[in-house]
Amino acid sequence: MKRLLVATSNPGKVREFAAALEGEGFEVVGLEHLDDPPEVEETGATFEANARLKAEAYSRLTDLPVVADDSGLEVDALDGAPGIRSARYGGPGLDDQGRNRKLLEALGETPPERRTARFRCVLALARSGRTIATFEGTIEGRILDAPRGANGFGYDPLFFHPESGCTTAELTTEAKQRVSHRGTAIAALVRAIHAGEITLSGVARGSA
Repeated sequence: MKRLLVATSNPGKVREFAAALEGEGFEVVGLEHLDDPPEVEETGATFEANARLKAEAYSRLTDLPVVADDSGLEVDALDGAPGIRSARYGGPGLDDQGRNRKLLEALGETPPERRTARFRCVLALARSGRTIATFEGTIEGRILDAPRGANGFGYDPLFFHPESGCTTAELTTEAKQRVSHRGTAIAALVRAIHAGEITLSGVARGSA
């Protein structure tokens, strides 16, 4: 099996990557594979910039190809917030439930038709400090006025996906993988590898 290091300490993300990639012939390891990995500050202004920062930084510490993602929730009524600050929304010290409460407070009495939102994910694949390729995925939905479901993590209990008829926290792991922003981006990564458009050696097709 080909090994990939997923540059995250979020166990929910590790599970999603493993569920999607292990069936495709990839062994997924997380940051625990590294000795005392540093925290990479996400100073980028976009999801792609932050994904590249993390992938390139951690790929300098290992011989393995590294996949990093930056993802978040964009709520139209909040001008795209929390966006790239989704994991830090509301300030330090808040857990997922606290950030969900903060989001509901920010939306207040906003009617359902104006609670449109999307999850967005950008993956960066890097090796030896260089980004090989990036991939993006989105899922459209709306924010409920109360959480539903015990699966998933983050804002999943508040994110209603109309096509599925439930929140992303009510989906099974397999169903979520098929429709989620991260699942879509991972699928694009796998297709590119299998099609020979990129290689895990650090060379993209067409590179000099």
